[in-house]
Amino acid sequence: MEAQAQAHVLLFPWPQQGHINPMLHLASALLDAGLHVTFLHTDHSLRHRFVRPHHPTRLRLLSIPDGLPDDHPRAVGGLIELLDSMRTAGSAAYRALLLTESSRSRPDSLDDAPPPVTCVVVDGVMPFAITVAEEIGVPALAFRTESAFAFLAYLSVPRLLELGETPVPSDEQVRGVPGMEGLLRRRDLPRVVPTKQDDVGAEEADPVPVLLTIADTAAHCRNSRALILNTAASMEGPAIARIAPHMRDVFAVGPLHARVAPNTIALEKHEDDDEDDDDYGCKAWLDGQDDRSVVYVNLGSLTVLSSEQLAEFLHGLVAAGYAFLFVLQPDMVASSSAVLQEAVEAAGERVLVVEWVPRDVHYVLRHRAVGCFLMHGGWNSMLEAAVEGVPVVCWPFFADQPVVSRFVAAVWKTGLDMKDVCDRAVVERMVREAMESPEIRASAQAMARQLRLDVAAGGSSSSELQRLVGFINELSAVHIC
Repeated sequence: MEAQAQAHVLLFPWPQQGHINPMLHLASALLDAGLHVTFLHTDHSLRHRFVRPHHPTRLRLLSIPDGLPDDHPRAVGGLIELLDSMRTAGSAAYRALLLTESSRSRPDSLDDAPPPVTCVVVDGVMPFAITVAEEIGVPALAFRTESAFAFLAYLSVPRLLELGETPVPSDEQVRGVPGMEGLLRRRDLPRVVPTKQDDVGAEEADPVPVLLTIADTAAHCRNSRALILNTAASMEGPAIARIAPHMRDVFAVGPLHARVAPNTIALEKHEDDDEDDDDYGCKAWLDGQDDRSVVYVNLGSLTVLSSEQLAEFLHGLVAAGYAFLFVLQPDMVASSSAVLQEAVEAAGERVLVVEWVPRDVHYVLRHRAVGCFLMHGGWNSMLEAAVEGVPVVCWPFFADQPVVSRFVAAVWKTGLDMKDVCDRAVVERMVREAMESPEIRASAQAMARQLRLDVAAGGSSSSELQRLVGFINELSAVHIC
């Protein structure tokens, strides 16, 4: 019992929105289990993706520099520089902090100070964070934020390259990912993130060096004490089984957000947001729409479109005839004002375009007016739609998104796959099918029912979370001794 009371986990996410959010949900789960938790941001992410904890005396926030100037673009165009800087400056700052945090004197029973850190859970895309912790003597677990099937594809990159199976827009079947023969095509493999905004639509550079780097981060997870995946066995059991022999242990504990009460830990857009969440009028607008009459469009925080892509996409949306709520972030398109204005005028009151919605509260996908979700195939978005039973149309761009979109259409049958296409007629057809197909809606709702069982007491993910907490307590007890 003493070991459990003194277990103190430091969580260290990759400093991007799509990685921070699920790590926050994991933090909430560990706090609810009675563990001490410290959440480690970079200075930049703490300033610009402000966290308002609703466990004010329990969730502890720290930050370290990432080594880049504050005005550096940490979006698509700056990810490689961020990665390099985190490996050097970020790694050194992390080592110094962890040495201090893990060697702190144990507090007296009357002291409010937390005990020393006894375990770390780090984002698996940062191998240095695993290595540094283990060198110091602090047990490290890896947390990956993509789907299990995508992680398995990353593990398989060396074999894929050996077979010459690189990601290209081709229907050629892939043999290099175990268990996915006959399912994945080369167009479904993970793709490299563009390095510059002006690369969008241009011929891609050689993806092999970056793919090998990504594969190395996946392989390095076997050096951690265990791998944590934000997924459920009901969704990805075969992939979890294929991954397990490569790791010391695997915990499938998702969807983590489904077990967290809304706003238990809320991630706001900017530090100067009003206390009352500004939703740009989304809720009021949705309240005025008919049931299942709205297409919710959100292409994630890193997607970049050309003006031509945006124009074609919007024409298809308007032609589909449904109202749509479109989250269009300012840096998503280099120049979109004229294209956007034309679409808004054509759709009239049937369209609402906003820069951001507080998706952590999930009220958009839960709203009775939303009939389908047109998204990029990011795993967080997929899980949010899956839990709410909302049909999806996936328009994937890079990273794990092509894998997810393939499973949506070909395996789970909860939506449609629109990869490698930007044609207004296709957009129109797929939106209508997702909105109107009883088969797709039935599959989506069946998945939602199963996932709710998975995260409920006695469900597979809930049981795995309990096992994870016990595992952390055991590691901490050994570390304390």
